[in-house]
Amino acid sequence: MTRKKEINASQPATTRIATPLADLIDARLSRRSALKGLFAGGAAMVVAPVARAATQSADPSSLGFAQAPHKIEMYHQAAPGHRADVLIRWGDKVLRDAAEFDPFNLSAEAQETQFGYNNDFVAFLPLPRGSKSSTHGLLAVNHEYTNPELMFSGLTANDAAGKMTREQADVELSAHGLSVVEIRKGANGWEVVADGRMNRRISARTTEMVVAGPAAGHDRLKTKADPTGKHVIGTLNNCSGGVTPWGTVLTAEENFNTYFGGDPDKTPEAANHKRLGIKGKSRYSWPRFYDRFDIEKEPNEPNRFGWVVEIDPYDPQSTPIKRTTLGRFKHEAATCVVAPDGRVVVYSGDDEAFEYIYRFITAKKFAPNNPAANRDLLDEGTLYVAKFDDQGSLRWLPLVFGQGPLTPANGFHSQADVLIDTRRAADLLGATPMDRPEDVETNPVNGRVYVMLTNNNTRKPDQISKLHPRPTNLYGHIVELLPPGTEGSDGARGALHTADEFRWEVLLLAGNPAKPEHGAKYHPDTEKHGNWLAAPDNCTFDNQGRLWITTDQGSSQRKNGIPDGVYACDVNGAGRGLTKFFYAVPKDAEMCGPAFTPDNRTLFVAVQHPGEEKDSTFDNPSTRWPDFDFKRNTPPRPSIVAITREDGGVIGG
Repeated sequence: MTRKKEINASQPATTRIATPLADLIDARLSRRSALKGLFAGGAAMVVAPVARAATQSADPSSLGFAQAPHKIEMYHQAAPGHRADVLIRWGDKVLRDAAEFDPFNLSAEAQETQFGYNNDFVAFLPLPRGSKSSTHGLLAVNHEYTNPELMFSGLTANDAAGKMTREQADVELSAHGLSVVEIRKGANGWEVVADGRMNRRISARTTEMVVAGPAAGHDRLKTKADPTGKHVIGTLNNCSGGVTPWGTVLTAEENFNTYFGGDPDKTPEAANHKRLGIKGKSRYSWPRFYDRFDIEKEPNEPNRFGWVVEIDPYDPQSTPIKRTTLGRFKHEAATCVVAPDGRVVVYSGDDEAFEYIYRFITAKKFAPNNPAANRDLLDEGTLYVAKFDDQGSLRWLPLVFGQGPLTPANGFHSQADVLIDTRRAADLLGATPMDRPEDVETNPVNGRVYVMLTNNNTRKPDQISKLHPRPTNLYGHIVELLPPGTEGSDGARGALHTADEFRWEVLLLAGNPAKPEHGAKYHPDTEKHGNWLAAPDNCTFDNQGRLWITTDQGSSQRKNGIPDGVYACDVNGAGRGLTKFFYAVPKDAEMCGPAFTPDNRTLFVAVQHPGEEKDSTFDNPSTRWPDFDFKRNTPPRPSIVAITREDGGVIGG
C-alpha cells in the first residue's frame, strides 16, 4: 500500500487545519404567501422570514462548523476542526508498474500509468460492489484538460500551442481522460492501494471506446481511421459526470471544441461546427501533429465527441461506451435518479452562456436484481430540453425526429441527426437560454433538482426575466426545480422526475450582498457572516439533503477577493440559503468534485489547475501547491483532497 502524500505541518501547505430565504413551498403555504419579499410580484424566489430565523437561534443554519478563512492563500484551508489530506496528485502512480513521477522528464508512456492532469468530477464507489462501505472503495476521477505552461518548462499560455513538440502533445493526450484508483481508510487516514487490481487509466491517446445508440455507425461519425463510425480513440474534456443506479460511471465530455483546428467553412459540417464553437483555432498544438484534430482533413472527428461516456470502474477490462441517446453538446453532469415508475432519468447542463438544460428518460425500467438488463439501458429513451416561463413553470420538450420542426425540411433526416445537432434541435423547439448551466443534481431528501448557473456576462438588460433577473450576471445563481410530488414530507420517494411539467424557484443569487450593485439575494444573515460566493459550478448533497457547492470564478477570483472553494447551505428550514464556507483552494485553482462517502464522514474534492494565472508558468508558478518543494522547484500539481473531521464525526454535523 502506498501512503498518501502528507505535507509537513511546518510548511504553508499544511494538510491539517487546527483548530431565504425560507422553507420550501409546502402544503401549509400558498404560493402567493411564499413569494412575498425579495421578488415581490414576481415568480419564483422563496423568501426567508427574517423574524422567524432570528427567534430560533443566533445561527439558523443546521451546519455545525465554523467557517474556513475567506481569503486567497498559496495553500489550501479547511474549516477549523477538520483535516484536509492530499490523497493523490498529478503524476502519482495509478498502475503497479508506473514510473516515479519526474516533472522535469515527462513521457507519454509514463503518464499512461500515472494520475492524469486537471481533475474535475469525483465519484466514490464502495467496495465490494453494491455495498455501503465508507472505508474501502474506488475513486473515479475525470481529467478535464491540461495547462501546458504549467506542465513543461519554457512555455507560456500564449505560445504553448505553437511551440510544443510532438512528444509534449503526446503527454497531454495521455494526461486527459480518467483515473480509477482503489482507496482504503486506515488509522492514519485514506491511502491509495498501489496494487489495486481495478486501478486503471483511461486516456485520450490510447483508450478505444465504442459508440452506441442511434448515432452509432452514422455517416457523420465515420472517419478515415474509423470507416465504421463506431470506434473512437479516447474521451476529451471530461468535466462533471454521475453514477448510475447499477454502479457505472457517466463521464461528460464538455469543451471538446477547443481541441480542433481548421476552417469550418471548408467542411460539410460548417454550421454544426460553428454551433458547437469550433471556430478554426485550437488552444492546443494537436492539429499540427494529428490529422484527426484538423477538421479540414477529418471534418467528422468532432462529431465523435460531446457525448456522455459510460465506464464500468469495477471492470478494468471493460470498454467505455459513448451513449449517443443523451445528446451531443458541452455536457456538464450526467446525474441519475430512479423515478417512481422505475425508469431512470439523467439530468445534464450545457455549459455555455445562453445554452440549455436537458433531461433523458430511459424507455425501460431499472432492474435492481438483474445487472445484465441494465447494461444497455441508456441506449433507448427520450431526450428533452427545458423551457421555462415567468409564472414559475417549466415544460420539458421532447427532442424526437419527426416531431414539430425536427424534420427533413430543417435538416434532420433521422434521430441520429437530432442527437448530433442537439443544440440546433433545441433552438428550433424554443428552449430557454440559461446563464451557463453547469452541474445539475437531485436532492436525496426532498427530491428536487438543483441547477448551478455559473454566470453570463453577456446577458443584456432586455434579456432579463424572473428566472434570469440580472443583466451582466457576473456571479451566477442557483435554481431549484420542483417535480410534481415534492411538496410533501417524502419528496424524494414521490418526485415525478418523468413528468412533463415542473415548477421552479430561485434558491439564491450569488455575489456580495454588502454591495447593492451585485444584486445578490441569500438568507438575510449572509451579509453579517460574510460568507458570500461567486460562480457556483459543481455540487453534491449530504445525507440530510444539504447542498454543498463548489465555485469556479476563473480570472475573477482575485478581482472578487475571495478564493474558490466549497460552500454548504440548507435548502429547507430557517437556514435556507445561508451559505457557509467550508474549504478554500490554493490561489488560482478551481474547486471541483465534490463527493461524500456513504456515511458522510469523508468529503473528496478535486483541486484543479492550481497556479493557473495569467503570467504563471512551470518555471515561475504563482503557487507550488501541494508539494512546495523549493529545492527542486517542482510545479503545482492538481490533486484530490480527502477532508475529514478531526474527531471522526459526520461532516456538517
